[in-house]
Amino acid sequence: MKQYVPDWMMYIYSVFQPYLPLLASTSIVMALASMIIIPWLIVKMPADYFCHHHRERHWNATRVLFYVVRNAFALVLFIAGFIMLILPGQGLLTILIAIIVSDVPGKYLVERWLLAQKSVYRSMNWIRRHYNKEPLKKPSKEDK
Repeated sequence: MKQYVPDWMMYIYSVFQPYLPLLASTSIVMALASMIIIPWLIVKMPADYFCHHHRERHWNATRVLFYVVRNAFALVLFIAGFIMLILPGQGLLTILIAIIVSDVPGKYLVERWLLAQKSVYRSMNWIRRHYNKEPLKKPSKEDK
C-alpha cells in the first residue's frame, strides 16, 4: 500500500536532510552530557539553595557579558530543540536544557515551584544521598 506524503513535508525533509547526522550526533552528545552534568550540579548545590527569597546579583562588566553569552547560548539551544521536535532528536530535553541554561526573570520562582513537587524533591535528594550530601532544604512558605 502506497502512502501519500505531502509536498511540504518532502520540502522540509530535503532542506534538513544534509543536517540530520549533525542533529542526531548533537542530540546524543547532549543526552549523554545531561546524564553527567545534571547530577553533578545537584551534588554541588548548597543544601539551602532554594531557601532564599531571591538570588543576590552583583552586576559588573564581566557579569553582564556572561549574562548575554549565556542567554544567547540558551536561545540557540531553544531553537535547536524546537527543530528537533519535528526532526529526530531530543527536542523536549534540549528545550529544557535551554531553560535551565538561561537566566531570565522569574526563573528562580519556577525552580522553587519545581522543587516543591514531591517527586522532584525526592529525586534530587536521592542523588544527593547517593553522594553522601546533606538533603536539600525545602523553602518555607514565608520565604516566598
